[in-house]
Amino acid sequence: MIASGERQPHINVFGGEDRFWLGPEGGQYSIYFKSGDPFDLGHWHVPAAIDWEPWSVTAVQPRSVVMQKAMNLQNYQGTSFLLTVDREVRLIGRSQAEQHLGVSIGPLVRLVALESLNTVTNTGEEAWIREHGLLSIWILGMYHPSAATTVVIPYVSGTEEERASVVNADYFGQVPSERLREDGEVVYFRGDGAYRSKIGLSKARSSHTFGSYDGERQLLTLVQYSLPDGNVDYVNSMRELQEDPFVGDVINSYNDGPPAPGLEPLGPFYELETSSPALALEPGASYTHMHRTVHLQGDEAALDAVAVATLGKSLSEIRTAFDR
Repeated sequence: MIASGERQPHINVFGGEDRFWLGPEGGQYSIYFKSGDPFDLGHWHVPAAIDWEPWSVTAVQPRSVVMQKAMNLQNYQGTSFLLTVDREVRLIGRSQAEQHLGVSIGPLVRLVALESLNTVTNTGEEAWIREHGLLSIWILGMYHPSAATTVVIPYVSGTEEERASVVNADYFGQVPSERLREDGEVVYFRGDGAYRSKIGLSKARSSHTFGSYDGERQLLTLVQYSLPDGNVDYVNSMRELQEDPFVGDVINSYNDGPPAPGLEPLGPFYELETSSPALALEPGASYTHMHRTVHLQGDEAALDAVAVATLGKSLSEIRTAFDR
């Protein structure tokens, strides 16, 4: 796709460990659908500013790069947003990763880790308010799928009345039980790139660390992110006119696949995603969201210890999650 130099009409799937997007994707405040259009794939378009247009590189260091871009976006209701985005993406060393994860990784494990600091500033003259719609910072890590990849999302327990609403599993139709299950305060979701589906967890359910394990490559991926305290709004990205557009998800995972029989998948790929709260920013005000990715590959016993410490499940439990 990059070599062709041709822009695709809906999305340019360049991939990326840490892709910067903005929410919401669906609903009456969406920036991916024009006013009055149905919320279907044919009318879905990723805004050029976050899909195609280049960033200006403002600083380069041996282990980091800083970028900036000005954007002018309009939502489904017709509200305009003038903003500047500043992004710093930096590599993380082994000792830093161990400190963030709270566990020793060990010398038999190879590591690649990075984090991004993503700052949105309201550069317009009007405040961003709920009544006109709000944006959110949305970071998506896109990864190679495999038949042996399982997404693992620890969740925060609730009351018995709340237990039925641990996962939002209806973004693209209800996810079949053989692809999604809950087990001991962990959500398992297939990342095989063979069935288009998406899940999400609300702030009340989200923990600071989640990830995936690819048993074919012995690859453990862990994601951490900014999760503020207290009751805050998150934009709702369901593709429908919503009763409450500010009860959205903090964590999402997407599994690619054919959107309809006979059609090709976008990738295929799977994603681990995080979002900031809804950004009610006064003119000149800013908000920063951090998203961190740690890839670990190597000795299985060492990986197992990390998985138990960070995800609460052994590799054996993760590998057999859909066998039980």
